[in-house]
Amino acid sequence: MGDIQESGDTDRLAPVLRPVRAGNGFEEALEQILQVVRLGLVAYGERLPAERELADRLGVSRVTLREVLRVLQDQGLVESRRGRYGGTFVRQRPEVAGGAAGEELRRRIEKVDVEDTLRFREVLEVGAAGLCAAHGLSPEQAGRLREALAATHDAPLADYRRLDTMLHLTVAELCGSPSLASQYAAVRATVNDLLDCIPLLVRNLEHSQQQHIALVDAVLEGDADGAREVMREHCAGTAALLRGFLA
Repeated sequence: MGDIQESGDTDRLAPVLRPVRAGNGFEEALEQILQVVRLGLVAYGERLPAERELADRLGVSRVTLREVLRVLQDQGLVESRRGRYGGTFVRQRPEVAGGAAGEELRRRIEKVDVEDTLRFREVLEVGAAGLCAAHGLSPEQAGRLREALAATHDAPLADYRRLDTMLHLTVAELCGSPSLASQYAAVRATVNDLLDCIPLLVRNLEHSQQQHIALVDAVLEGDADGAREVMREHCAGTAALLRGFLA
């Protein structure tokens, strides 16, 4: 069973989890943990960080955090397990093609301005790629980027979208702007909702993977113009699919 804490890989939550503002602690904490789940930053079957760590990172009381987790449990997104290896675990999401989950997702995306979401996503992604290449990455950061890319290679279809998200979030996080990374995490959660409404196409995934490789190569070579252009094309491809299926 996967465990985000035992893996030591809590950095993947950095673009999303941040201290909430006074006055809306419950709502903002719920929003952030929902983003963690929707983005797949904690995979199905993995355990969320311990209550103490989550409360500290969000800047809320453990009472408030438990109220948030109770809502997520009521919605069927997480489950609580007791015992030595207990905690709060992310549940497998139901198929979205039909049933209550599908209806809920469709209601949610009906309120989304698709064009605005796609354009904002492109601005953030292209900017982040260019910044990473222009400013350069440390050896440790370059290693993180390579690892995120490697994880997408030969990934099973069921896990590809989550690992793809992790790669893009890594680029956003490494660009040096926490504000950009935070905004990207929010818009990517909406993009993932849209992507959940269209099929996974093997041909498209193969093409995307080629673009991922070219992107990482450009970033590591310090080719800012190349990194921006690859990312722009990559975003345009995803946007074309979403427009085609959802228009």
